[in-house]
Amino acid sequence: MAVSSSVILSPLNFNFITNNKDINKSLSFLSANPLIFNISSKPTNINKGSSIVLCSYKSGSGLTAEDKRVLRERYGFDPNEYISETKNERIKEGKKQGKGKEVVAEEEAKVPRTTHKLLQVLGGKAKRKKLLSPKGMDVRPMMEVVKGAAFDILQAADGCPASLRPGRWLDLYSGTGSVGIEAISRGCSEAHFVEMDPWVVSNVLRPNLEWTGFLDASVIHPVRVETFLEQADRFAGNGLFDYISVTPPYTQVDYGMLMSQISKSPIVGEDTFIVVEYPLRTDMLDSCGCLVKIKDRRFGRTHLAIYGPKWAQKKRKSEKTLQNTT
Repeated sequence: MAVSSSVILSPLNFNFITNNKDINKSLSFLSANPLIFNISSKPTNINKGSSIVLCSYKSGSGLTAEDKRVLRERYGFDPNEYISETKNERIKEGKKQGKGKEVVAEEEAKVPRTTHKLLQVLGGKAKRKKLLSPKGMDVRPMMEVVKGAAFDILQAADGCPASLRPGRWLDLYSGTGSVGIEAISRGCSEAHFVEMDPWVVSNVLRPNLEWTGFLDASVIHPVRVETFLEQADRFAGNGLFDYISVTPPYTQVDYGMLMSQISKSPIVGEDTFIVVEYPLRTDMLDSCGCLVKIKDRRFGRTHLAIYGPKWAQKKRKSEKTLQNTT
């Protein structure tokens, strides 16, 4: 046995159990009066009737994390290797005190948010440039196959298959900004990004615009989409938008109310194109204000609807008729 004659401070609880049933002593440690004991350097003989001391650590002894770190360092352990109470233990304790939801929210808030480069620009000036996106499901970018199809349809409908005509693009629920960035890369002269999450704006959206070189052609609006649409004149001036992309979090919006608000907004003109990504089993109207649905495609559980001017719908029908006759 290692020996020491120095006094030791310990945050442990000790249960003294003897062979004599009449003796059962329990000595509890109080953080205000730590237990002080000596370990003798002289060996002693253990007889049948001698006491056996069992030492066990009990969580919640009243020590702060700093106190525990100091004690670990004093005992020769690495203080940085201390493992605090588990998340489940803290949640259970919080529920006992009626603070279960607050504890869960606090735990989730502590999880650091990080990014990775899984997206890329598909065409135009910034083609193949990688874009940042948040890890996890808090931001859901438009799938690249859906994004590619949307721009192919828009370019064909607008009469210029190689690129978009110069104009203004509004990216609602922009998140990473991949849709608006794709628009600038393919020919749009200006893009407005509406994203309310400040962390996403500073750590994902703005870095993506800087990396692609499109920051000067962009305007970021860190507000809710509903607020932007209600005060469009204030945020975007009096001009109409040539293109609008709508890629909201599926479960957090009412598509009927959202499309109604967009259709009544002064930012939509007779020649505006609107791209809407929506989930399966969602009823989308055949029109949005003065615009009509010119295309609706399914990609697994995702649907892509494109609204545009009536002349674009007529043009598409005439092209289909020509293809069928040839």
